[in-house]
Amino acid sequence: MARPLRVGIVGAGPAGIYAADILSRSELDVSIDLLERLPGPFGLVRYGVAPDHPRIKQIMVALHKVLERETARFIGNVNFGTDLTLEDLHRLYDVVIFSTGCIRDADLNIPGIDLPQSYGAADFVNWYDGHPDVPRTWPLEAKEVAVIGAGNVALDVARMLAKHPEDLKSTDIPANVYDGLKASPVTDVHIFARRGPAQAKFSSLELREVGQVPDVDVIVDPEDFDFDEGSEAAIRGSNQTKQVVKTLTDWTLKEPEDCTASRRIHLHFLHQPAEVLGEGKVEGLRTERTQLNGDGTVSGTGEFHDWPVQAVYRAVGYFGTPLADLPFDDSAGVLPNVAGRVVGEDGETVERVYTTGWIKRGPVGLIGSTKSDARETIGNITADVEADAEQLRRAESPDPQAVFDVLEERGVEYTTWDGWKRVEDHEIALGEADGRERVKVVPREELTAIALAKELSAAAASHT
Repeated sequence: MARPLRVGIVGAGPAGIYAADILSRSELDVSIDLLERLPGPFGLVRYGVAPDHPRIKQIMVALHKVLERETARFIGNVNFGTDLTLEDLHRLYDVVIFSTGCIRDADLNIPGIDLPQSYGAADFVNWYDGHPDVPRTWPLEAKEVAVIGAGNVALDVARMLAKHPEDLKSTDIPANVYDGLKASPVTDVHIFARRGPAQAKFSSLELREVGQVPDVDVIVDPEDFDFDEGSEAAIRGSNQTKQVVKTLTDWTLKEPEDCTASRRIHLHFLHQPAEVLGEGKVEGLRTERTQLNGDGTVSGTGEFHDWPVQAVYRAVGYFGTPLADLPFDDSAGVLPNVAGRVVGEDGETVERVYTTGWIKRGPVGLIGSTKSDARETIGNITADVEADAEQLRRAESPDPQAVFDVLEERGVEYTTWDGWKRVEDHEIALGEADGRERVKVVPREELTAIALAKELSAAAASHT
């Protein structure tokens, strides 16, 4: 009788967990490990969703149920490329699926973008979400801030900068993040979109949430509103676009005397970033006024505006990171693949290597897209097994214990699902002491110590 197909999934965010779930429910006899570089699972659901979005974090509940079934083993705190190489994975597993996502900021190539106080949104999101691999402090010194981008990440960044931290205390916001935001002198946050209102990528729900933040006015200049034939077609063709445009239009009707909040979020359309201004640090942002071309695209007008800001955040998208010993598409930021089968520069399939999620298709789409993406990849693995099962079953050390032997031999302090549940219990206990649902633990060494049931230092135990 053939042994189970050993499958290693690198990346335990939504894409990896959904792939494991779909694979475990398939007709294949499988043994699955989820390998994650962080001490815990859930990826961007834990570290990419603003703390005041508990509704979206309910996705974590569904992912939690998948891991709770233990049809796949979670092995955390394991870094691909160092702790385990591609050669190791081929020796331990018959099939390897990469679901490492896109975690770095896409580039914005304009003069001055590398000045101090110019940041990528992903780095800021990692900070306020308590990512264990980023500094504990963030330089919040600007009164006026520019956010470049017209998607939900731009809204999240603007809202988190403008929102009074007292209104975040009921969330799982880490203590260091609360303290940092409390010291911020910010009064005005400007969001810049190079296209028109009908081309904005905001979701209608997230846009409305921005308008409900206490003591924060949302200001939209009527002069930034324009619609062409392409815009009208977009409004007719999408209820979401229609709702976004209606919300924005309502804000243009506000009277200046009604805007009395202590902080403001300004939404500017038809302004594309041209240059970050400053000598040695950010002192302003120069934008070029754009005009709609009739089909929803824009072109520059040659009319420039300088905005006095002291910090700039670019929220122009995420981008994938190359993986050791694997081909990489530098222009798209993904593993080159055909329907989830990774291919090399010669177009030939890389044997026994597959991909799913953002590192497969780029940083587009929400949870529904992630599930369908995983189904496609798992469907092709199933087809490949049915076509030639022995061609895939080539792991030299398929015993499920073998991966632990390798990690222990190399001194890797790996975490498990039972260990992660200890972390969750610890965070919930911290929250109960403060009248909150939970308080997120940040430092990697503290997360690992809790997961491994090691004794914490007095400072870590009190989470000060």
